[in-house]
Amino acid sequence: MTKISTETYDLRVALVTGGSVGIGRAIVKKLADKGFAVAVHYAGNKTNADATVEEIIKQDGKAISIGGDVADEKVMQEAFDVVEEKLGGIDVVVNTAGIMLLSPIAELNMADLDKMHRTNIRGTFVISQQAARRVRKGGAIINFSTSVTRTQFPTYGAYVASKAAVESMTMVLARELRGKDITVNAVAPGPTATPLFLDGKDEQTIDNLSKATPLERLGTPEDIADTVAYLATAGRWINGQVIFSNGGLA
Repeated sequence: MTKISTETYDLRVALVTGGSVGIGRAIVKKLADKGFAVAVHYAGNKTNADATVEEIIKQDGKAISIGGDVADEKVMQEAFDVVEEKLGGIDVVVNTAGIMLLSPIAELNMADLDKMHRTNIRGTFVISQQAARRVRKGGAIINFSTSVTRTQFPTYGAYVASKAAVESMTMVLARELRGKDITVNAVAPGPTATPLFLDGKDEQTIDNLSKATPLERLGTPEDIADTVAYLATAGRWINGQVIFSNGGLA
């Protein structure tokens, strides 16, 4: 029987990629509320990341900001080094960093496919690889997919292809970490009111998506953060799964 880790640390530490805005920022704040020291990663928005860190510190929490391209393995190796040095280790890695470029498959600019491949697939692989090497016993690795892998909305083909790859690598990694006492899961949000999701959508489209779930509303970043926080703390028996946090979207 696999032993459950009994090791304890002075402070549990979480690294959240894409943590300066949207769902990532909500996750950062939720984990800070749960007592984690948090590393807030950003790709380009240092101002937002630093503001989030300042807010956490004002509430007697512990946080740092750290930038870099998630698809650059050398930069991310250095980022993980900094988190370990400044915060003492890493217990949870949440990889929300991603981009979404929509187009019918027949009309897609292949440069857009390459951009999504680099961030969503390569970036997730780089972060997962570092996390698999660094996360301490009793920890969690949480990647991000999308409920559109099941709903098959038009224009999402290339984006969904990248996220289906995320789901697959997540399932494999969960099994590769057998005996390490580290859980690996993916969260697949449904329609969620973030700038990334709302960009380019008219009011009618947003209203229709709001009514698509039995709860008849869009999700909020805080809804998704609650799911992540559970996986990062109490959800130790959930492993190798895709969790559809979508309000019942079919």
